[in-house]
Parts: sequence; structure tokens; C-alpha cells
Amino acid sequence: MLRIPMLVRFCAYGFLKNQRYFEPFFVLALLEKNLTFFQIGILFSFREFMINIVEIPSGSFADIYGRRRSMLISFFAYILSFFIFGSMDHYSLLFVAMFFYAIGDAFRSGTHKSMIFSYLRINGKQDQRLTYYGTTRSWSKMGSALSAIISGFFVYYFQAYAFIFYFSCIPYMINVLNLLTYPAELNGKMPEKGPVIHVFKHTKNALREIFKTTALRNLIYESMGFDGVFSTMKEYLQPALKALAIGMLMHASLLKNLTDIQKSVILIVPVYTLLFLTSAWISRNAQKIITTLGNENIAALISWGFFLIFSVTLTIAGFAGILWFVALAFVLMYSLQNLWRPFLLSRLDSCSKEQHGATILSIESQSRRVVTVVLAPLLGYGFDALKTGQTDMEYALVGILGIVSSILFLSKGLIKFKNQI
Repeated sequence: MLRIPMLVRFCAYGFLKNQRYFEPFFVLALLEKNLTFFQIGILFSFREFMINIVEIPSGSFADIYGRRRSMLISFFAYILSFFIFGSMDHYSLLFVAMFFYAIGDAFRSGTHKSMIFSYLRINGKQDQRLTYYGTTRSWSKMGSALSAIISGFFVYYFQAYAFIFYFSCIPYMINVLNLLTYPAELNGKMPEKGPVIHVFKHTKNALREIFKTTALRNLIYESMGFDGVFSTMKEYLQPALKALAIGMLMHASLLKNLTDIQKSVILIVPVYTLLFLTSAWISRNAQKIITTLGNENIAALISWGFFLIFSVTLTIAGFAGILWFVALAFVLMYSLQNLWRPFLLSRLDSCSKEQHGATILSIESQSRRVVTVVLAPLLGYGFDALKTGQTDMEYALVGILGIVSSILFLSKGLIKFKNQI
């Protein structure tokens, strides 16, 4: 029987998981349902809130009852969510779709990473954490790049965004079959089956480990400041690209018969494809970049510096009304986040215990989502208030958010670095 290497299966998981054909058009698909940015912010906040309710016990569920079982629950919830998004327009029903999306995220986040880390520990390859994570993440991003191209064909042909949700269900069904081939040993060291109270006891022990370990606690805060803020900011790239595409093609006689949706494809697809390919290269070479910079902590500090620079660029471009630079700043932030993320996860794994692996990664994911719960509606409301159609000042507000966060954590990191010298 042909034995497929685990690295190949890990990469296949990431590749298929990122066949989310709606991703480059998600915000635009919601705008097509006649929602405001404030309403979209409420939806995203609701999703993050529901994930926060479920995520920590879901990590404990994975540690106790099996990580593969947790992953299967996740993917079936995703498939149901995609179907509802594609078929329903009523605002209240979109909350149902977001609920199942949240279940999918909650049972998935941190779980597959902990399966990879368990595989490395079992096979004595702990020193290859960044290599494995970078390789699998790069395949995920290449999957996203292909997904962007495919989604462009769907949107251009159907001249609507709803169909891309339906098509996203197919690769997720294939990924369920891939997960079923994972060996049982990657489920983790599960205790004997017992009452559900074990889940909450396990969660309490993981939380105690975080609060007692200063390094872990600081990494959680850092994740909230970088990933939490970035997750709120990044949703505004799509409307910027669509507005830019419509403005560019307004006077193109050969394309005058295209709808605004078709015009958005012409710019969004190449930008997202390039974005994901760049992210794939960055993830694959994360270990080399760290070696060049010195260590993970220095690399993270430099990342904060670039986050500040890109946020300032976004703010100035917003005030000046230069949409090209607005889009460029967003793209650079995306690439930076894909470089910073492996640094964080590797440091988290180094500071945590094996038996709490999935739980701590879930706590990290949950903590950064708290930021989005609070900021998404506020930023959406401010964006609606400043959006006049005459200027692009609303994007400056998005940039200011990044400036505040980066200054706070960059100054803290510099003080810590100075004390270590």
C-alpha cells in the first residue's frame, strides 16, 4: 500500500482548506446583500464573539477526545456555513451562517498546528518546527493563490458573488477524506474517557500555565496587538481594490459593458494571487529570515517596526486620497503578517507543555479575537461615517488603528530588548 508522507498530507490539508473561493470577495459579497460596513462589522464581531465562547473548550475537547474528531466537526460546520451564505440574503440568517463559521474556526484553530507539533515530537524533529510550519503555510497560501484565480472565473462568469460559496464546499469535502488518513497517534495523549468536566479542568490547567508563565502571557498580549488589530484592518482591502478598479476602467471603451462586479475581478484577482504567492514564499523561507535577523525575538521586533511604517503609509494615503498606496499598504501588511505569524507560533510552542498544546493555541486565537469583537463594529461605524464618496479619508482611520497598536508594542519590545543588552 502506498504510504503518503505526513508532510504531504499536512500540505494537502492547508492547500484544500484555503480553497475558499469567497475569500477575495467576502466583504464585497456582504455588501452585495445591501449591508453597511457597520452591519458587516457587527457580523464579524458576532463571529469572533461566538468563537471566543467555544474556542477554549474546543481546544480542550481536541486534547481530550481527539484532535482528528475536532477537525471533522470543524469542516462539517464550515460546509453548512458556506451553503447558508450562498443561499440567504436576510440579515438575521447571516448570523446563523456566521455561527456555523465560528464553530468551524473554533474547532480548527490551533488543533491542526498541534497535530503537526505532535508529529515532530514523536519523530524527534522538534528542531524543524519552523521548517514544517513554514512549508505547510506556504502550501496554504499557494492554495489561496489558486483559489483567487478560480474564484475570479466564477465571479466574472456568473456576475454575482453567491456562487463562490457553493463551490467552496467541494474542496472541504475532499479535505475531510484527507483528515481521515491521519494516524491515531496525532490525536494526542488522550486521558481515559470521563465526564465532560474533564474538558473544563483541562482548560483551567492550561490557563494557569499561561498566567504563571510570563513569556507565554506576553506572547498572548502580543498576538492581540498584532493579529487582532490586523484582522480588523484587513477587511477594507477589498472595497479599496473595487473602487480602484472601477475608477481605472471608467473610461476604458473596450470594457464599458462590464458590470462593476466584473470590473472588480480584473484587479482583485491578480492582487490577491500575487499577495498569496508572496505570502507562500515568505512562509517557506521564515527559518532563513530568522537566521539572517538573529533570532525569533529580534525578527518579531523588526516586524513591529514595519507594521508601524505600513500603517503610517496607509494613513497618509487615506488623507491624500491615493487609493494605489492604500492598496499597497494593505498588501504589505498581509505579507508582513505571514512572516510574523510563524515567529509567534514557534515561540508559543517553545514555552508551552505538550499536553496543553491545542488548548494554549486555542487560547491565543481566542485572545486576539477579543480585539476584533470590540474594534470591528467601531471601525465599521467610523468607516461609514467618513465615507462620502468624494474622499478616501475613511482609510486613514484604518491606518491610525495600526499606528496606535504598533507604537504600543514596539516601545514595549524595545525596552525589553534594551534591558537584555
